[in-house]
Amino acid sequence: MKRERNQKWRMWSFLVLCLFLAILSGAGQVQAAKLPRLRVKGTQLVNDQGKTVQLKGVSTHGLSWYPEYVNQKAFTYMKKNWKVNAVRLALYTSEYNGYCVGSAANRKALEKLIDRGVQYATKAGMYVIIDWHILSDGNPRTYEKKAVAFFKKMAEKYKDHTNVLYEICNEPNGGTTWSTVRIYAKKVIKAIRSKDRDAVILVGTPTWSQDVDLAAENPLKDYNNVMYTLHFYAGTHGDYLRKKAQAALKAGLPLFVSEFGISDASGNGSLNTKEGNKWMAFLNKHKISYVAWNLSNKSESSALLKSSVKKTTGWKNSELSAWGKWYVKKTTGK
Repeated sequence: MKRERNQKWRMWSFLVLCLFLAILSGAGQVQAAKLPRLRVKGTQLVNDQGKTVQLKGVSTHGLSWYPEYVNQKAFTYMKKNWKVNAVRLALYTSEYNGYCVGSAANRKALEKLIDRGVQYATKAGMYVIIDWHILSDGNPRTYEKKAVAFFKKMAEKYKDHTNVLYEICNEPNGGTTWSTVRIYAKKVIKAIRSKDRDAVILVGTPTWSQDVDLAAENPLKDYNNVMYTLHFYAGTHGDYLRKKAQAALKAGLPLFVSEFGISDASGNGSLNTKEGNKWMAFLNKHKISYVAWNLSNKSESSALLKSSVKKTTGWKNSELSAWGKWYVKKTTGK
């Protein structure tokens, strides 16, 4: 009997140990797949406990230009070594092989790349922004029907992902008014909400996402979990734009910096670290989330990697551009 009891005890001990190891090995996956769903409270982004969350992220360049950086190792590396917790997938609508101007095969390929990006970000334990990157098309209503169909499809696909955010119009420009953006935003938000009631939605503002003060005068009042994007490049945009942002915050408008850099507004030119430091102090003071442009080795100031670097993950500090070094220092504190 004693021998039988010992055998049973060893068997149960083994099963308990196996269960413990299985739980331990899968803990990272569970954590990554079940990031807290975010929501908007006042001007703040908060988690499911109501605690303020400040996302710090990196944006891809256009997915058609640099698809190679959308890979699991890169996302996991940035989360661990750059201490960022969000990645933005920049889907251009009109430029080079843009989603709205390319072939049906091209659209499918881009959707597959977005899907991989969402899965990689999820596994890495990161939030992910699906960005409808209007630029040369200026007015988001140019491809409004395609935007509605696209976001309805994305919301249906990712409604159970707690880590997906939707940016519905990157940078309205070319004289596009807030009233025009507002009409567009209502239609796209309605499409998303038909499938996903809770995901955070980022709405672009006029003049390349700078006129947040105008949006604050007539915000979208019929929907929850909506934020408004503020974009800046420290080499061009200084105190006058921070004053606009301050006015918007004072009016109760929740802001999200879904794209920024410290070069000039073209994405090139010299870096203005002094103004960049002022911007970082402003963002941290108000707990505003921010995403840096851009993850590529493009030969311009706003690329985070040196143009000579061919690696798509595991970058040494010496392989980062001056902007990349500056940004990683900010996110890591090192």
